Amino acid sequence: MNRHHDPNPFDEEVVEVEVNPFSNGAAAPKSKSRVPPVSSDHLGFGQKHDATVDIPLDTMNDSKQKAKELATWEADLKKREKDIKRREDSVAKAGVPVDDRNWPPFFPIIHHDIANEIPIHAQRLQYLAFASWLGIVLCLFFNVIAIIVCWIRGGGVKIFLLATIYALMGCPLSYVLWYRPLYRAMRTDSALKFGWFFLFYMLHIGFCIFAAIAPPIVFNGKSLTGILSAVDVFSDHVVVGIFYLTGFALFCLESLLSLWVLQKVYMYFRGNK
Repeated sequence: MNRHHDPNPFDEEVVEVEVNPFSNGAAAPKSKSRVPPVSSDHLGFGQKHDATVDIPLDTMNDSKQKAKELATWEADLKKREKDIKRREDSVAKAGVPVDDRNWPPFFPIIHHDIANEIPIHAQRLQYLAFASWLGIVLCLFFNVIAIIVCWIRGGGVKIFLLATIYALMGCPLSYVLWYRPLYRAMRTDSALKFGWFFLFYMLHIGFCIFAAIAPPIVFNGKSLTGILSAVDVFSDHVVVGIFYLTGFALFCLESLLSLWVLQKVYMYFRGNK
């Protein structure tokens, strides 16, 4: 028997190693052993062959662009605020009044600040003129109410339309034509503004006297609550007559107050010349 071919259980298996001169690490043994090599595919975090996550650069660029646009917008807004503030300071230094709307407080539609803009010695007179303007507003609106009562009692729709026109036109026109010129005349001591006030305030007084009389020349005069209209409707409807008499009293009071204001303003104007 040939014993040279019997395997020796105590002999170690010869391992052939191949060295790769281009590898960075240690030489990887290539074995002829029957033991299967360990797989080099590693899964998990922190390993050499882990999958990498790519973050798109477009998102980062968009964020930087938006931040840059926001900073530019804020800088432009601050610049505009400084420009507006500078203009307001320039107007205040120049003494030019800024007529911001502040009256009535619940719904500002006009500028009105007697205590801060009118000289102290003229404030009482300005308040009287303001009471005169509020008086004509009250007269015109009460006139509409009285005409509505008369309309319900069969007075006709034409007198209601006329009374509405008186109120819608008389209130703003009285403010623009004579009260605001007087306010500015008191504030700036302008002779031209005083002249404008005298002209249209006399027309205002003439209208008040005409309304208090209410002659029968415009739809029998019933579109105004004067004394002649009150006498005419009182015999037919007592309630309507009472409303007309109340309107007549209001127009009479407004006429007297307006004459007093005209006299006071004229004396003030003559004293300042």
